Amino acid sequence: MDRQMYHYATVSKALQELAEKGFTTDFNLEEDRIKSRTEDFTVEHVYRYEGESDPGDEATVYGISSNNGEKGVFVAGAGAFGEKSAAKALHELTMQGRDS
Repeated sequence: MDRQMYHYATVSKALQELAEKGFTTDFNLEEDRIKSRTEDFTVEHVYRYEGESDPGDEATVYGISSNNGEKGVFVAGAGAFGEKSAAKALHELTMQGRDS
């Protein structure tokens, strides 16, 4: 499935649209699962929020699905892309999809 990238004025709008599409699990509560089993997940949607005046307000909202059919969201703030973070793992999954 081709991933879709959207730009919205607010994170809450992105979360609302994903919930309407069935992405209801909060994967932020399962960050360790994402980091340890990245191959079990697919990034289906990416919503990017860019703060108007403060770069610290930037966020990325991922709509992801697991190999067992679970669909949910992961919200990453601007500082969440550390070397061993779930946000970085999801970002790398997104970039892999661009190559194909």
